[in-house]
Amino acid sequence: MALEKLFSSYTIRGITIPNRIVSTGHDTVMAHHGHVTDRLIAYHEARAKGGAGLIIVQVAGVHETARYTSHMLMADDDNCIEGYRVLAQKIHAQGTKIFGQLFHPGREIMETDDGTAPVAYAPSAVPNSRFGVMPAPLDHAMINEIIEGYAASALRLKQAGLDGCEIVASHGYLPAQFLNSAINQREDEYGGALENRMRFIKEIATSVRARVGYDFIMGLRLSGDERDAEAIDQNEVIVVCEALDQSNAYDYYHVIAGTSASLQGAIHIVPPMYYETGYVAPFASKVKARVKAPVMVTGRINQPQVAEQILSEGRADFCGMTRALIADPEMPNKAHANRIDDIRACIACNQACIGHFHKGYPISCIQYPETGRELTLAAGKMPTKHKKKILIAGGGPAGMKAASVLAARGHHVTLCEATSQLGGQALLAQMLPGRAEFGGIITNLAREMDAAGVDVRRSTQVTRAIVEYEKPDAVIIATGATARRPHFEGSDSAHCVTAWQVLKGEVNIGGRVVIAEWKGDWIGMGVAEKLAREGREVTLATEMPMAGQALPFYVRDEMVARLHRFGVEIMPYARLYGADDESIYFHHASSGEPIVIEGVETLVLSQGHSSVNTLKDELNDFDVIVHIIGDALTPRTAEEAVLDGLKLTVSNFYS
Repeated sequence: MALEKLFSSYTIRGITIPNRIVSTGHDTVMAHHGHVTDRLIAYHEARAKGGAGLIIVQVAGVHETARYTSHMLMADDDNCIEGYRVLAQKIHAQGTKIFGQLFHPGREIMETDDGTAPVAYAPSAVPNSRFGVMPAPLDHAMINEIIEGYAASALRLKQAGLDGCEIVASHGYLPAQFLNSAINQREDEYGGALENRMRFIKEIATSVRARVGYDFIMGLRLSGDERDAEAIDQNEVIVVCEALDQSNAYDYYHVIAGTSASLQGAIHIVPPMYYETGYVAPFASKVKARVKAPVMVTGRINQPQVAEQILSEGRADFCGMTRALIADPEMPNKAHANRIDDIRACIACNQACIGHFHKGYPISCIQYPETGRELTLAAGKMPTKHKKKILIAGGGPAGMKAASVLAARGHHVTLCEATSQLGGQALLAQMLPGRAEFGGIITNLAREMDAAGVDVRRSTQVTRAIVEYEKPDAVIIATGATARRPHFEGSDSAHCVTAWQVLKGEVNIGGRVVIAEWKGDWIGMGVAEKLAREGREVTLATEMPMAGQALPFYVRDEMVARLHRFGVEIMPYARLYGADDESIYFHHASSGEPIVIEGVETLVLSQGHSSVNTLKDELNDFDVIVHIIGDALTPRTAEEAVLDGLKLTVSNFYS
């Protein structure tokens, strides 16, 4: 397909960006003591090699009070320059341009190095509801100090050889706090009328430009719609952009959605699959209609054809495609070569990207665990010198990943799936409301197997007889798991079914349903929404302190919001004990006191999984190397399954 706009160049201040695909600023948890590391360089270099036109490096603090996490980059002293210099050289060597984000969170501080409550600063003493932070109001001396920090930090980026910087005024961070009349309650020249509330952003631009000169790009990132009850007025955002543009304060405007200040708004920082692709583009087009400078838009742009449509319709000039590049660093090169079907599209599960960040771990991707591991696992995928015949039992994510990488390395690989469809539990996940996109992991892995030349045999269960006939050098058992049905008092007599049976349509469900949920994952919540949508009265009883506790924050919060809209009752700390014809009995998981829910017609079990690995026992005395991966080893998630498959393929055994 024609992607003419996407692969056209664009020149800003004499710097030509080769295409319109941008890896936007996102925390990777790969910095160390505030500095660029080899791991971070390798991560970004992979995306530059993959053809991204512009890489915007994650936020860097401009002042000591800007440390919103314990693992962020800092640009507040000259020690940062060398790391940035090496990074810029690596990126430029691929023909890609590189900017750095400059940042102060204001009151939006998540954590400190030692676990104590931070001292946060904001325009006014208005608390943050998401993190429970009460900030101290900024005085004039510190305002000037922070503005100077932006300027000094920008100069360091320029000295390191970067092409530009981006001032982060999005997501309710400090510059946005000055703009927002609900947060900025000052009565001096920085508060009150919009012109005064804009002063901080204007002074940043003036100070930075005076320091870096006119051959260095400076952009502004801001949220067009914060999606919050105390959001900046959208019309004011447009007025701000127009006013700044008239004075040529910034060289481009980067439009995104959401705010860090609330659970509702934070979902849009990294929107999950429940939101349509490109959903921020309509607001970006409003900004573009009012400014001369180019406009960048970010928000679920996961495919090149989505980006091309936004660009060709004139809604923006650049498209942020960060998660698309996390899932497939080679996406730009594949798109440019018209290999659209080979692109591993992001499914917006949020599990290993922002999900890892929130846990304090380096980011990755459940579909492509090589991301973030460029110096280890990705580097180990060299062609093999010793080709082997490998038989894989099971066509779920673990088996498919192992098959595709082993075959790509040159081994002869046969994958057998007992059923007629590849995908394993992903086939069930995609059946839940709003989660059809999760099925993309099946499509993508199947495509990779096909491209690598894997011999795929459906409706074929691997048995000892097949192993004896095939005579492989190794057998990989990736036979997955089945729904766990624990024994409890009344389990044999009550109307008790599993979540899997509900999704497959194998059982009748009554009008009053209780879901007994163990792990705090997507299954119980997804089934609860499905049944509530069908008109049933649903209680989700979870053993965890909260529903969705095991999920990435933004996925959890969106799913909780959906359950609330459908009237699902959520009961935390509920550990299943027993059931009879009409009642379900729980222990309170903390106090041990009984909880009884009466008038129940159906109990749905979401109690985890049990491994299926009987083939291991069949091969106990057979002279063949056996590996067990994924849920067949022990039940976890798709992320661990795919990672198991990759780790096995780059081990010394397969060198």
